[in-house]
Amino acid sequence: MVSSDQRRRQLAREKFERQQQRRSAARRKAKRRNVILASVLAVAVAGGAAAYASAGLADGSEDKSSDQAAAPSKAPDPCGKPAKGTPSKETWQKEPAMSVDTSASYAVTLATTCGTIDLKLDAGKAPHTVNSFAFLAGKDFFDHSKCHRLVDQGIYVLQCGDPTGTGQGTPGYTIPDENLKDPQLKGGVYPAGTVAMANRYDGSDAKTRNSGGSQFFLVYQDSKLPPNYTPFGTITGGMDVLQKIAKAGSTPDPATGNTAPNATVVIDKATVRKS
Repeated sequence: MVSSDQRRRQLAREKFERQQQRRSAARRKAKRRNVILASVLAVAVAGGAAAYASAGLADGSEDKSSDQAAAPSKAPDPCGKPAKGTPSKETWQKEPAMSVDTSASYAVTLATTCGTIDLKLDAGKAPHTVNSFAFLAGKDFFDHSKCHRLVDQGIYVLQCGDPTGTGQGTPGYTIPDENLKDPQLKGGVYPAGTVAMANRYDGSDAKTRNSGGSQFFLVYQDSKLPPNYTPFGTITGGMDVLQKIAKAGSTPDPATGNTAPNATVVIDKATVRKS
């Protein structure tokens, strides 16, 4: 027969174990949140800016075995195989000369492994951004590149435009921030369907402003964000494709700080035409 003292010790031990389990779960949740907050929409470039994409990762003190045991299995990959080809390695020293018609809009077709996504870009509101995007698409810069970051907690975006697939790639030049007072950004919300530029602005140092390059993000659900990222277009088709990608979930990558989509999202071909 179990004595009352033994029973009390047993109950205390079980209570302690439950507390440890809750703490471990809370640490895992905080770790994922920190990864998201630190890496979302950050473009790491050479030198010290790389810290923007990696800051906020766990310090390694928590129990790795409990993470592995609790890790959910991945959903089936809803996307097809990428087209044959290799990502671009080309870079340029200067922003391309202005060639877009600022009185026009431009239609973009992103043929991806998960389906076609159509965009409409507004050259009048964001001429430098649209001009750069059209230039890069014309140079096949986006072709065969992975969409390397999916955020599906807190904010809801798919980030693409980096041929290296690491979140550190750039076209070699930067472009100015534009259209940050667009009326569509009401209440600090980037509405579903927004196309915007990523950058490495750290929220305080003005020197990190005007640091956009090639990386852009597609908002598939209303997302509360500070108006620091140039909105330069809207999604006109393929929202179902984005929802399919989002449904497959993401996995944090401690090596890059990205939350990589579980779906194999590759832009096979990006085309831009005046509309």
